[in-house]
Amino acid sequence: MPWRAPSCGPRPEWSTVETTAECTQGSDYVRVFDTTLRDGEQSPGATLTSSEKLEIARALSRLGVDTIESGFPAASPDDLYAVQQIADIVGQTEVNSRGGQSIPTICGLARASEPDIEKAWTAVKGARFPRIHTFIATSPIHREHKLRLSREEILARVRTMVGYARSLCPDVEFSPEDAGRTESDFLHEVLSVAIDAGATTLNIPDTVGYTLPQEMGAIIAGIREHVPNIDQAVISVHCHNDLGLATANSLAAILNGARQVEVAINGIGERAGNTALEEIVMALHTRSAILGLRTGIDSTQLTRTSRLVSQRTGMVVQPNKAVVGANAFAHEAGIHQDGMLKNADTYEIMKPESVGAAKSALVLGKHSGRHALESRLRELGHQLDKAALSETFDRFKALADRRKQITDADLEALVVNTAESLSVAYVLDSLQVSAGHHGLATATVRLRRPDGAVATHASVGTGPVDAIYKAIDTLLPTNRSLMEYTVHSVTEGIDALGQVTVRVHAPRMEGRLNPQSEQGQGLFFSGSGAHTDVLIASAQAYLAAVNRHISALGGLKQEGGAWVGAVSEPSSSRPPSLTTSAASAAKA
Repeated sequence: MPWRAPSCGPRPEWSTVETTAECTQGSDYVRVFDTTLRDGEQSPGATLTSSEKLEIARALSRLGVDTIESGFPAASPDDLYAVQQIADIVGQTEVNSRGGQSIPTICGLARASEPDIEKAWTAVKGARFPRIHTFIATSPIHREHKLRLSREEILARVRTMVGYARSLCPDVEFSPEDAGRTESDFLHEVLSVAIDAGATTLNIPDTVGYTLPQEMGAIIAGIREHVPNIDQAVISVHCHNDLGLATANSLAAILNGARQVEVAINGIGERAGNTALEEIVMALHTRSAILGLRTGIDSTQLTRTSRLVSQRTGMVVQPNKAVVGANAFAHEAGIHQDGMLKNADTYEIMKPESVGAAKSALVLGKHSGRHALESRLRELGHQLDKAALSETFDRFKALADRRKQITDADLEALVVNTAESLSVAYVLDSLQVSAGHHGLATATVRLRRPDGAVATHASVGTGPVDAIYKAIDTLLPTNRSLMEYTVHSVTEGIDALGQVTVRVHAPRMEGRLNPQSEQGQGLFFSGSGAHTDVLIASAQAYLAAVNRHISALGGLKQEGGAWVGAVSEPSSSRPPSLTTSAASAAKA
């Protein structure tokens, strides 16, 4: 049976800090802390622009997550700006479709150092409900090889930095990094010190995905038993999927008393990723009779949000992915089909409608007007400005002339394609391709530059897509490599939209600072395109990725008649190493 604590009445006003999950929504309520925009974005190739982060944050708010960890403000000025924008907009906007509280908490990550914490507070303080999440490693291997600090020095650091964070923000979360490999007595001592210093949430991370479910359950049970002041804080859990156990470990923690779970849409994140939000939510929902636990998530928006994150990050969801994969509700085996025809419950433990995955019927046609399109897009969660709506409507009309049926999936692809085209500086003006079994593949590409000038180039390649990309590389010369190319059909039928996603790598560009390793990651840029002609979609996708790369270079400039990056490297505002600052503080 799940752990239950007595309910302590309705949620108090923000003037007093809530310190237990029971005081928020009852003892059976599990808070959902989404880290798609922070840990999820650390996935190679998942780099997001500020506008894309804001779009996803809005979707997460509509989904009903309790807390949005919107970034690591100390990583770069752009990260700080993105978190600040989310705090000022999403952190102040009520969403009627949300269950429970109408505005999510906006959180920023910070290492246990004053500069990091100050930047995190600067970023999140505009939110109605701000939170600072600070961390320091506690396991022996991290203490000895990364931090080079003793137990006593780490305890002093926690006491000072958590206290400093609490002096700025009334809601502070603390994480002992690599808690799964930390000695239990030291873990309990660190957590107790953090609570005394002002932490309101204690997060237990399985940083390297090493822990087994029974071990994670025992860790949480041990914390509840041996940390004397644990009733003053919410216990949280953050699991990685290196051994494929992230969801199992998170559920084990919840069943032993954790009342916040840290997750990411589609399970994206460093290495093998994080616990998938959709898996935890549907496990608690589907087995509610046994578990007796609930969340505030609107599950009917899971598929939609999954697609948005996949499209914006360029990380394709594998077909057999639980809950949101393309095959999650497909039944091809004859015996399964027979059972489904007789009673859907024979092989479906969840209804497609419960996660928003039901097939959409015809929603719009060639005679539909701008208002009808705008209304349907609003129902799908897209609120477009005038320019974006006008562009999307033009694309919709063009598609409707070629297809009789326009579905929700088509509309979603059109919106993504519009966002890509409006955010770029170099636009595909025309494309001509010649290819055949015995002939050379040739592509002629014409691009329109920001100044309105048109440039044309023809290239020969091993195939039509290779020829297209070589022509674009000649017209927009920057140093990058194509790492991934995927194409799939948006809907069924020979006239369906083809959606192409690409990922490129800029080898000489230092990426955002990784908060754990304190190293810059090489930058990857993704792009997507949708068209009934997959070659045009391929050109649009690659051009979108190239434009992101060019934007990171500060645009292009002409030198000696050639176009080159305005800056050779993006400016870096890398904060000092935590190892150095922690050691200095400990000796002071």
